[in-house]
Amino acid sequence: MTPAPDRQPSPKPWIAAIAPYVPGAAKAADGRALIKLSANENPLGTSPVALAALSTTGDLAHYPDPDSTALRAAIGALHMIDPQRIVCGTGSDELLNLAAQAYAGPGDEVLFTRYSFAVYDIAARRCGATPVIAPDREYGTDVDALLAAVTPATRVVFVANPNNPTGTWIDREAMARLHAGLPAEVLLVIDQAYAEYLAPGEDDGGLALAEQHENVLVTRTFSKIYGLAGERIGWATGAPALIATLGAIRGPFNVTTHGQLAAVAALADQAFVEQSRDHNLAEGARFCAAIAALGNHGLRAVPSKGNFVLVLFEGRLSAAAALAAINAAGYAVRHLPGQGLPDALRITIGSAADMAAVAGALAAACGAP
Repeated sequence: MTPAPDRQPSPKPWIAAIAPYVPGAAKAADGRALIKLSANENPLGTSPVALAALSTTGDLAHYPDPDSTALRAAIGALHMIDPQRIVCGTGSDELLNLAAQAYAGPGDEVLFTRYSFAVYDIAARRCGATPVIAPDREYGTDVDALLAAVTPATRVVFVANPNNPTGTWIDREAMARLHAGLPAEVLLVIDQAYAEYLAPGEDDGGLALAEQHENVLVTRTFSKIYGLAGERIGWATGAPALIATLGAIRGPFNVTTHGQLAAVAALADQAFVEQSRDHNLAEGARFCAAIAALGNHGLRAVPSKGNFVLVLFEGRLSAAAALAAINAAGYAVRHLPGQGLPDALRITIGSAADMAAVAGALAAACGAP
């Protein structure tokens, strides 16, 4: 008798097609630990007030508040949003995935711009939808290209603003025009993970759109300027129906007890947020000036509104060679060939010493004095 062939469970084809998210490196190829400028973490660390909250024991024997009640109230007080219009998640990543899962599926399309956050493609494929990529404009969101790519099958449009990994940004007028051009049944998800890094007075109007319309969801995170990446806390706001839908399918007890305590404390320390923003603006400008000085060697920085800079290598020095030089200097930055950027490195803004060292390594690699 011929033995039966081995049989095993098979993932759905749309799941099998997912390329896993690749986190920013923290080690060199030879295993050496590197200073991490690859994950857009806050170089100033975490607010002392939030650290104090994390040091409390808390009630670890019981599940956390399933509704993050105190956290939603604190977010609402800061941003003048009804807490009933807020849902919290395990980082904003959970909420981005839930938005696609709730409103798209097999036969539907999820639309985003080329060079967008890698999670959008994963979120689309996880629910069986088809990811559709619109052309960019100078490495950023092109409103006209996005609107031209909308079809009867479009169900969700993701826009990162500021955009990761390029740092580009569209203003209030452009965001309003994008929303106005979308059918009412299409969900616009505005991913504002880096919004707190915008200069005072800069605002894309996303929170106002989410308050006024039924088809706008805004997501934010505590992983960036608040320095709580290790706790995985995010939030979203939108119309009550949107929030209720995401709330119905989110993970139960999805924000830990300590995460909730730390996030509430972090919101109360806006002085730390301002300090982090000021540091980023100053060091980002200084680093971009250093890159501009290497322009005759083919280096160019994409203007960034985030806490990172995308450096393009358009001359003799390749991004791969520049990455090796930066690694040799003791630093990890992000090379993104998998996102269509083989000739670029995304470099998180670190301390003044960090940025001077990276700029020096690039200058040396170029043969600049």
